[in-house]
Amino acid sequence: MAVRVFDDRQRELLFIRPPRRIVSLVPSDTLNVQTLGGTLVGRTRYCEADAPVVGGTKDVDVDAVAKLEPDLILANQEENSRVHLEELARLGLPVLIAFPRTVADGLSHLARLAKILQADARESIKRGYRALSEAEAALKAIKPLRAFLPIWMDPLMTVNGQTFVSDALRLGGGLNVFADRQRRFPLAADQGQAIPTAAGTRDTRYPRIAREEVIERAPRIILLPDEPHPFSEADAEVFRALPLDAKVVRCGGRDFSWYGAQSIEGLPRLRALIDSLR
Repeated sequence: MAVRVFDDRQRELLFIRPPRRIVSLVPSDTLNVQTLGGTLVGRTRYCEADAPVVGGTKDVDVDAVAKLEPDLILANQEENSRVHLEELARLGLPVLIAFPRTVADGLSHLARLAKILQADARESIKRGYRALSEAEAALKAIKPLRAFLPIWMDPLMTVNGQTFVSDALRLGGGLNVFADRQRRFPLAADQGQAIPTAAGTRDTRYPRIAREEVIERAPRIILLPDEPHPFSEADAEVFRALPLDAKVVRCGGRDFSWYGAQSIEGLPRLRALIDSLR
């Protein structure tokens, strides 16, 4: 039975049969394919799978991907470079571009992949939505902890409320203290040292901030994930030295940033992590 879907760029894809040769350019989707029982013939160096490497998320080897003759390429609008995705599309290869901004979006994407692969993933997807419902319900009974979650150290960078990471933090019981902060251009303006210019079509969801801003926003917890930047104990000491009454904890980053299957077990872990810091 033919399956017709739209990706998150509203591009239509038609599959006459379930894809049997999948290339994943996103670690999240590599896990999603594995969860759904699909067959990977290519992946990035950051993915954990037994399949040939076709570069990284930002430096995809387009020729290597094409030689694998994939019948589905999984990509992400912000994790992969636009130039590579456009080149793959020009070659007539089927590219599905995901862009989930919430945990619910990620679970919906997992369900879309299950439809494409014609995989019986009803129980896994039900567990994911159950974990989501339980997290939403728990938020009604607790006061969220003011939280700061950086994603890069130099320059210091974080996320605003329009991101998947911020939604995962919210569902875990944290209140993103930079939820309303938009990225400014250039870097000096973002750090309060110059007059900003118009952002235009550039992504404003990942502000670069000064340590003084962190102090002003007074988080009660500072969570330092191990990806995309591998925050070290030395980094943790930098934040512990700030004049803040905040607990500083290093933690895993996948539950905050990997969408789809990761959230099934990841949401309960995030809730347990943040609850332990109350």
